[in-house]
Amino acid sequence: MLELKKICYHPATAEEPVLQEISLIARLGTPLIISGPSGSGKTSLIEIISGLSKPQKGIITFRGEKIKASKRRSISGVVFQFPERHFIGLNVLQELRLGHRRLSHEEIYAALKRVGLSNINIKKTPEELSGGQQRRLSIAVQLTRNPEILLLDEPTAGLDWSVKDEIIKLIKQISSNIILIIVTHEPQIFKSINVSSYQLRNRRLKRMPLQEP
Repeated sequence: MLELKKICYHPATAEEPVLQEISLIARLGTPLIISGPSGSGKTSLIEIISGLSKPQKGIITFRGEKIKASKRRSISGVVFQFPERHFIGLNVLQELRLGHRRLSHEEIYAALKRVGLSNINIKKTPEELSGGQQRRLSIAVQLTRNPEILLLDEPTAGLDWSVKDEIIKLIKQISSNIILIIVTHEPQIFKSINVSSYQLRNRRLKRMPLQEP
């Protein structure tokens, strides 16, 4: 279980705090949906959870123990919005191996299998893949790190409805043994999944039921 208790975040570049008194609980096997309008602080919250930013106040615990930013970075995987724009590997294999000193073929194919890309040609460039395949690849890249916490920033953004459905099914499949946190501006499309849902507004977080599309 991951728990945030009264997190406050005021970056030096902002006139006012971005997040105030944020508390939430994310559990293994139940995806956590965080929604809210643009500029509400959703991405800042992801950065804090993953250890990329540090809050001024509040406590973050993992499995009942306080956890520092450096440790959160080591156990978290983050897929930011439109990850396909940031691929730098010359092919799929190289993209998966980036940041690893050693990564066996077994580990590579295990990650690809988890996201439904077991039959992909790993010699293809990421740009040759379809939009849905690119999004799946970005998730596979993070899964090679064996994260205990996976954070997805707008994972369905820019995709057509058929591909969105594929990504939602994938999210359901991979969520059984990981703490999965999803930031989205369209929470209603995750209605088919058993999730916890929060809404971020006016720098505060409120537990909310998902609304019907």
